[in-house]
Amino acid sequence: MTALPPGTAPGTPAEGVADAESGVAEVAEASVAASGATNTPEGAGEVAEDSAPAAEETDAAGTAEGDTTSEADDSSAEEGAAGGDGDAAGTGDGAAGTEGSAAGTGDGPAEAGDGAGGAGDGSGEGGADAAAGAEAGVAGAEGGTPELSEAQAELAAQRELRARIEARKAEKEGPLAAGAKLSGQAADLLAAVRAVESGEKPGASFFASAPAPRRPAPLPEAPAPVRTQPPRPAPVAAGPEALAAVRAVLSAGSAPDSLAPQVTEALGEQAAEVLRGDPWQLLAVPGVRPEQADGFARALLGAECRPDDPRRAAALVAWILERASVQGHTALPIAAVKAALAERSVPDPDEAVRDAITEGVVLVFQDGEAALDDEPADAEESAEEGEAQESAPVEVLLGLDRYALAEESLADGLARLANAPVKDDGSDWSAAAAAAPSPSAAELIRAVAGSGLVTHSGGEAARAESAAVVTAAHGLGLRAAAAAHTRDGRRRLASAVGAERAFTVAALLSGTEGPGRDEDGALALDVLVVQDAPQLDVEGAAMLVESLPDGCRLVLGGDPEVLGSAGAGRVFADLLAARAVPHVASRTPDPGPIGELVSGIGVGELGQVEAPGKEVVIVPVRDAGEAVHRCVQLVADSVPRALGVPTEQTQVITVGHGGSAGTRALNAALKQRLNPGPGRFGGFDPGDRVAYAEAPGRTSVGTVGSAGPDGLHLDCAGERLVVPKERVESALRHGWALTAHQAAGTRWPAVVAVLPGDAAQGLSRSWVYTAFGRAERHLSVVHGVDQALARAVAEVPAPARTTRLTPLLTALLRTPEAE
Repeated sequence: MTALPPGTAPGTPAEGVADAESGVAEVAEASVAASGATNTPEGAGEVAEDSAPAAEETDAAGTAEGDTTSEADDSSAEEGAAGGDGDAAGTGDGAAGTEGSAAGTGDGPAEAGDGAGGAGDGSGEGGADAAAGAEAGVAGAEGGTPELSEAQAELAAQRELRARIEARKAEKEGPLAAGAKLSGQAADLLAAVRAVESGEKPGASFFASAPAPRRPAPLPEAPAPVRTQPPRPAPVAAGPEALAAVRAVLSAGSAPDSLAPQVTEALGEQAAEVLRGDPWQLLAVPGVRPEQADGFARALLGAECRPDDPRRAAALVAWILERASVQGHTALPIAAVKAALAERSVPDPDEAVRDAITEGVVLVFQDGEAALDDEPADAEESAEEGEAQESAPVEVLLGLDRYALAEESLADGLARLANAPVKDDGSDWSAAAAAAPSPSAAELIRAVAGSGLVTHSGGEAARAESAAVVTAAHGLGLRAAAAAHTRDGRRRLASAVGAERAFTVAALLSGTEGPGRDEDGALALDVLVVQDAPQLDVEGAAMLVESLPDGCRLVLGGDPEVLGSAGAGRVFADLLAARAVPHVASRTPDPGPIGELVSGIGVGELGQVEAPGKEVVIVPVRDAGEAVHRCVQLVADSVPRALGVPTEQTQVITVGHGGSAGTRALNAALKQRLNPGPGRFGGFDPGDRVAYAEAPGRTSVGTVGSAGPDGLHLDCAGERLVVPKERVESALRHGWALTAHQAAGTRWPAVVAVLPGDAAQGLSRSWVYTAFGRAERHLSVVHGVDQALARAVAEVPAPARTTRLTPLLTALLRTPEAE
């Protein structure tokens, strides 16, 4: 076959497939013009008006600058309900409606997103303004008593499960003992605080402490499962007196009084008093940045406002850790927090961290098995310990209590399932294994027969193996079900196990789908198979595991090479790293040239594959304008004509939302070519393809049908959905082009991957693996990154995440032989 240009992906040359069209040039020019930056200048010292809920989702630049937006933010929360312009380096702004800069990583401007928004706790694109953008979206039909929506039902389930988690933790030794599990010792926070105050010990002795929750900024009532928290119902409205008091304080600090509802929701009814006493608590409001909080504090405090104010330092520590959760971290090394504080002009980061620990703003953990115990009995013992510490340094981690609680609860729940004796129900699992469709499926069935917790890894073909477990268990008379991350994943599961046993994880937790719950509130299941396990974040996984009854068998399966969860944590990877439960690695390869290509990418090799049926096609381009031109041509003409794949079954995937060949530019060009119109329904026309952010981290792709008094009507793969009119602006955007994170968990007959030159810095092996793997029959690569593609596949792994789950699991699931 024809040799490829250096650094390109393998496949069939573009000639003969991407035929030129004279009429596409104008579309490309128009699309490039439409992709201009919409950044709002950063206003130091005042809270920008765009801190309120907006229609854009924040899109971080990652390592690129200007309009070259990578998917660093998408890796945290692809679809938030609101957002604003953000300048972030290495992460999306975890809070919606305002500009953001990631502390400790530098400031690089990034484009505003399209309203798909971020996670409700400040993670992802747009952050927790998902609630504000969705307040009216759960109201139901006009008049009468509205029925519970999926979002409301899911929220109610989350609240119930959260209460159960907290009750279980309280039954043990409370948060102090739980916070010390990593070191294996229950730290006494009060004693540690007194030791520091008396000067007996330095602040570093807080290795395994678990301080009380942060006082002024209560946590959301229902942390998001799978970082896919549905739009929260409108919070209980604060009284008019409380809102008026907050507005007065905001006005006195030169902040827009339109923030009053958000401030009251974040800080409670006493928000006005809290802000007067600590103006930097404004950082607890999603979308507010340190520069803006500093300006607010200067306006309120005048000459008393100082950069070394302990209140400022404590608020910044919490803000830094919230921002870290956007990148998937559940904790950060103490050195990284101190460095970030120094970049924010905190004069004494060491003292700031000690104060934050003492005030209970953060929890402190130790990354490692060793802990600082009492003083050694003699000098010889002290010397021996010193040598041991030099050979095995211990890293101190700081984290927020919400993620600490979730990780520890998840570890407890997984240990409960794994350590429970498998019920002998008389089922003939050996016969079921013998009837399995493949050797790997048989091995997996045998593993499930003997253990309450099993992990399963493999590519797309391996999904049939975990589905075979559900079929086998059902055949044995057990209550079995399977869950996937997306609606498309559920559709594929249903074809394998039956629609009555296939669900989405979010719907299973909310109770809108699934087998129902028993008298104890647990899911009425004997076997649960979860596909797309890499998409589970720590809070969602904790909710799911907590909902399973004792004796239930759980199979967590997925492809470990795909992009990780949109929320904090790396649950599947941490469980695999613990090596404490039975694991089955599929030996079934993904078929065809695309399967061969993607399998090579997974091991860091961008090999050349034979594609006699034009399964893989390379389309070289010189610049972003040509990339848009060729993409439109492929989707509208070349792929349907040459390969027989209809336009509506072809999906465009690109690196980021911004830039001259990001999703916004591509969607503008594709709409103009495929479905031109005035956008009379909130910017959309019947026939438009749209991406609907049902919740942060979970996107459904559908087609606009019509509009009515209740909202915009969508057809998502035959399923009818209604987007309330109040949410159209915040939760919808055009969906001909997506990012790889939005596309995770879904596959299409044909995929056009667009890699413009300005997106090179946003590429990684996991991004390429995920994007290319979304194609079933055909993959076109619009290639303009030269050697960067091969280099990304060979040398750029997925960004690391700092979590605590692996050592927690190792301690809880340690076998007698290991000890």
